[in-house]
Amino acid sequence: MVLAAAEACEDKKAEDTRILELDAVDAGFTDFFLITSGSNERQTQAIADEIEIRLKKDFQTYPNSVEGRRQGEWILMDYVDFVVHIFLAEKRTYYDIERLRKSAQTVDLKQLKTMLLKKTAVARAKPAKKAVKKTVPKKAAKATVTRSKPARPKAKRD
Repeated sequence: MVLAAAEACEDKKAEDTRILELDAVDAGFTDFFLITSGSNERQTQAIADEIEIRLKKDFQTYPNSVEGRRQGEWILMDYVDFVVHIFLAEKRTYYDIERLRKSAQTVDLKQLKTMLLKKTAVARAKPAKKAVKKTVPKKAAKATVTRSKPARPKAKRD
């Protein structure tokens, strides 16, 4: 989904798109930040719309929340596993979000594609575990089913 969102940014002529892989210890709330810039509010809104449309169409998913779409200066889209930040160029410089996440590693699109291809190949190479149906031998099943009858109380003699 991160890759599809980054490609949507490219399609809408976004500038300086970066993907940061966050350290799990430092930021436990998400795995990736996708950070990009637009030259004006209409472009940032168009980028956000394209990301939302593409992820809805390809993955049947919507953002958990969206902030700042109306103003268009800094749009934040939370997809849980990754967060998209779409800035106006001057707002991106001012907030410098890349500097705030020093432990994050920048991943370029080629690296991300390679990483995803490797993960896919590993996942497909693993044999699927077949469900093993446990069968109980008939003799053992009968032995567990049979119960001893409770003893009858002795009749009282006068």
